[in-house]
Amino acid sequence: MTTVLLSPKYRFLFVHIPKTGGTSVRVALRGYKWKDPWRIPLFVCSRLSALSGHRLACKLPRHAKVIAAQEMLPRDFFESLFKFAFVRNPWDLQVSSFHHIRRERPHLMKGLETFEDFLKYKLDPQRPYVFHFDVSIERQSDYLVDLNGSLIVDFVGRYERLEEDFNEACRRIGIRAPALPHKRKAVDRRDYRAYYTDETAELVARHFRRDIELFGYRFDEV
Repeated sequence: MTTVLLSPKYRFLFVHIPKTGGTSVRVALRGYKWKDPWRIPLFVCSRLSALSGHRLACKLPRHAKVIAAQEMLPRDFFESLFKFAFVRNPWDLQVSSFHHIRRERPHLMKGLETFEDFLKYKLDPQRPYVFHFDVSIERQSDYLVDLNGSLIVDFVGRYERLEEDFNEACRRIGIRAPALPHKRKAVDRRDYRAYYTDETAELVARHFRRDIELFGYRFDEV
């Protein structure tokens, strides 16, 4: 399990929400991670956590929510960090999740032949927990807020304009923006809207209402 992207030297914390281009961001910023002298103690903490079966609570995992960092880090240090993340249109994100799981974890798709089958099962509150389903139905806003529901990150970029917003994040950090690789570029597929019926579009609208309201997404946004 990899750790959250935190740089004490360059004073930034990247909150990696799944399926929002975060892998490309991490790869692009890897050079700054290696230039940070704190990488060694961070690596040691990561190894100790792994060796203990992650029972020591001594590291922030890859997809940690910002509130975990707020709780674990000294207040002054946390406040000094430039905290940023990327979000994605929830309807598009679910189509991306469908293709990803079908490609990478096909055994989880047994009996789920269509996107509609997949989405209804995924959003069924009675089904058993499945990590690869559940991680992509968490509200994106939950990664970015405190216990009062207030945003506590400094910048929220959009997957839909990933390169432009990544460059802006780097400008605010005060570093040169590296080239942004498309590490996990999706295979060609139809416009996400073509996957939905009125019923399934409404399922997503209800489940992700907070994200849609907070980030201003619409079903017909491209």
